[in-house]
Amino acid sequence: MTDVHDFPGVTVVDHPLVPHNLTLVRDKSTSTGSFRRLLREVSLLMAYEVTRNLKLEMVQIETPLEPMQAPLLSGKKLCLVSILRAGNGLLEGMLDLLPSARVGHIGLYRDPHSLSPVEYYVKLPDDVSEREAIVVDPMLATGHSAAAAVTRLKQAGARQIRFVCLLGVPEGLLVFTEAHPDVLVFTAAIDRGLDDHGYIRPGLGDAGDRLYGTK
Repeated sequence: MTDVHDFPGVTVVDHPLVPHNLTLVRDKSTSTGSFRRLLREVSLLMAYEVTRNLKLEMVQIETPLEPMQAPLLSGKKLCLVSILRAGNGLLEGMLDLLPSARVGHIGLYRDPHSLSPVEYYVKLPDDVSEREAIVVDPMLATGHSAAAAVTRLKQAGARQIRFVCLLGVPEGLLVFTEAHPDVLVFTAAIDRGLDDHGYIRPGLGDAGDRLYGTK
């Protein structure tokens, strides 16, 4: 078992409902509909952790009884960035908690021979440089796609970035944290490692295929 202390910028979200739901997500007998629902629930729980340190400011409001100073999120709201296509499974749950967040998409696929990421689509908010960005993708496997997505986001001007995934492995975490030591990573679990095809073991299979019922 990998010690999270080997990766000081990585947080394993350990709220009991996260590993519980993750176990159900991993189970190969879980249906497509249940997989989607569970993924949404896990991402909602993880959103609480990844947004824990957002800055607040005091503003003047009127309650039904009297005026008061009360806290609101400070400055521009968040930008959620989904790495297509499986990232959308985490995106939906986070939007339940953060409905005013702007949304960006980065399309990458992994070349089956080189395992290197190939970019095919990018659409980001114009003011992404003024927002804290949360990048979501269920799997941090080789780490190359996640690192490429964050590099692309930085090229667009983003400076405050966090990365959220369901599963990571030591190989992928090493690649990602070496490429972006300034980006905090939040994951539900760190698995054993990758097989010869670049799949996470024990993992949960192909998150995109299980999310959308494709093969």
